[in-house]
Amino acid sequence: MTEETKVLSFTTTEIIEMIPHRYPFLLVDRITECVPGKYAKGYKNLTMNEEFFQGHFPNNPIMPGVLQLEAMAQCSAPILMTMPEFEGKLTLYAGVDNVRFKNIVRPGDRFEMHVELNKVKGPVCKAHGVGTVDGKICVEADMTFALK
Repeated sequence: MTEETKVLSFTTTEIIEMIPHRYPFLLVDRITECVPGKYAKGYKNLTMNEEFFQGHFPNNPIMPGVLQLEAMAQCSAPILMTMPEFEGKLTLYAGVDNVRFKNIVRPGDRFEMHVELNKVKGPVCKAHGVGTVDGKICVEADMTFALK
């Protein structure tokens, strides 16, 4: 990273200004690092109060895998939204490949995400995301996004 590379961070309020998701579907609490056009790191603090834990599963609460993927997608948005050509655009999932779920995410966990942008071709972008808890990989996926 050069001295000219600016590392950004975003609070929940700033994330809400960037993406349209709201409670109960806002699945990223903070972006701790973001280099426009390169990568973003962020996290979601999970509590038993999350609506999805009430039914997934009673007496054995687990964060659904699709919501782990959605959280990583939301974490990736600032990578693109901070690029001048994509400012104000909406990031939509266009595909998910090579998904692997390796560990369970439960209430009380801090679900940390690291998403790296691999390729941009017009309004289509490819990224690789990894979600971890306590340093252990829980989910990994190659994601494709379309910007509208």
